Formats: sequence, C-alpha cells, structure tokens
Amino acid sequence: MLLSVVFSFRNEEQGLDELIKRVKAAIEPAGMDFEMIFVNDDSTDRSLEILEKNRESDKRIKIITMSRRFGIHPCVIAGLRHAQGDAIVYMDADLQDPPEVIPQLIEKWTAGADVVNTVRTERLGENAFKMWLTRRAYQIINRISDISLPQNMGDFKLLSRRVVEELLLLQENDPFMRGLVRWVGFRQESVYYVRDARFAGKTHFSLFGSGPAKEFIRGVTSFSAVPLYFTLIMGIFVSLMSFLMIAYVLTVWSLGLAVPGWAGVMCTVLFLSGMLLLSNGFSGIYIGRIYEQVKNRPLYIIKNKRGFDEN
Repeated sequence: MLLSVVFSFRNEEQGLDELIKRVKAAIEPAGMDFEMIFVNDDSTDRSLEILEKNRESDKRIKIITMSRRFGIHPCVIAGLRHAQGDAIVYMDADLQDPPEVIPQLIEKWTAGADVVNTVRTERLGENAFKMWLTRRAYQIINRISDISLPQNMGDFKLLSRRVVEELLLLQENDPFMRGLVRWVGFRQESVYYVRDARFAGKTHFSLFGSGPAKEFIRGVTSFSAVPLYFTLIMGIFVSLMSFLMIAYVLTVWSLGLAVPGWAGVMCTVLFLSGMLLLSNGFSGIYIGRIYEQVKNRPLYIIKNKRGFDEN
C-alpha cells in the first residue's frame, strides 16, 4: 500500500528541511511506502530550491509549482489529483500540525475508516481572543448549515482513495475543503492532538487578515442559504412594522395631534437603509460565488512538475 502526503504551502523556506525529516521519521518505522507531494503556491523565497535539493537524495519527494498564487484549497485539490496513494494525508507545511500524528491516522484507516479527521485539543502560540472567535465561527456554521463540523477540526486529515475520487468529481470553484469532506460522508473518525506553535516564520493567517474572514464566509455560504432566508424574514418584519407606523401616524393625525417628526423619521430611514444594505450584501456574496462558478475557469494552472511520470 502507498501513502501520499500532500502539502500546500507558500514561502516556508525555514521549516521545510525539518518537515521532511520529521515526516520520514514518523512514517518509515511503520514500513509503509509513501510519497511526499509539495504543492508550491508560487513561493517567492528559497522554498523551491530547498525542495529540489532534498529531492536529489530522496525521489519520494515530488513538486508541483503553480503559475501564480491560487490559494490553499486549489493547491490541495492539485495535490489530491496527482496523488497515487491508497490513502492521502494532507496538511500544512508550517509544522503546527505535527507529522508524528500520521501513524495514528494510518491506524484508524487500516481499521476501516474512510476519513480520519484531526481535532485540536489545544492550540499553542495562539491568543485567547482568536480562539474565542474561532469557537463562535464553528458554532455559527454548525447552527445554520447542513453539515456538522466538530469544533477545532482543521484541514489536517487522512482520506481513503474512494473519498478522494468523490471529492475530485466535484467542480466547485471556491471549495471549502473541511466542509466538503464532511459532506461526502462515508465512515469518519477523529484523532485528537495538541497543535504546536509555528516552527518558524510568520503566520499567513493573521487574526485581522482577510484569510480567516474569507474562510468563514466560504464555510457559511457553501452549505447554507440561511442568510438569504434571514433577509426575507427581516423584510417581512420591516414591512409589518411600516404598516403599523402608517396606522399610528394616521391615527395621530386624525385626532388633530402633532405627528412626531425628525427623530422618528431618521430612526426609520436608518433602520431601513441598514436592512437594505445587509440584504444586498448577503445577496451579493451568493451572486459573486455564482459568477465565479459559471465562468468555468480552471481551479489552478500548473507551471511545472517534478517527480511525476510525465516529467
């Protein structure tokens, strides 16, 4: 049996040597054949040079380089599409997810699991506020979507060959991978572990960067239309309130009393304007996803490959 380990990365020159060493040390004692597929998201540092040097002494290292920066999920899909393993592990290359967990994933897979997820019991090197936001994000996604994501379940996981084949049949332009893996079903089990602090370098997903926000929006809109229903319900509510306000104004006017003026009008206008912008924003997100999907552009473009049969 062959195990494929897929890494989607960008600018990880400081940790690649250590990553390769620890992956080998984790898998080789199990006596299992394996390959390491590094999907380079157009790195601008020495990452590619370091991988080429390691490949000179270990042909199990294979390299895919993108033509430009496409993002984590397209790179993961590219790695899955080129993986030859009976099982495929994909993980980040920053060593926050320790390779030493891989034997536990293999054990669950050989016992019959098609998907082995990893759930972080502790996340070292990350502040409490970020953890609080992460928990709230998982709760929102679980509450309004048709999938269930265990809190602190990340993208580090093992997939059987048949699960990978099902994922590759999907043609989503902006895939939410951890959600899609839950959506395809099959027998899924979990391994719990402590997530380490980043081995070297700086995170590519800062708390106030665009990455976490995009991932949250991707998770919500990929598996739920609840935000659209929410705007419909709020529209009905606002309409009812407006009819009540009209009835109140007419009643006061018929009694010859002064109709409340500026303050009431401003509150109403501001409330209605806010609701319109909110509903347009929700609609715009979904329309944007449709727009990207119908263009039918490829998810990624590969610049070159090393270590595959066609090279």
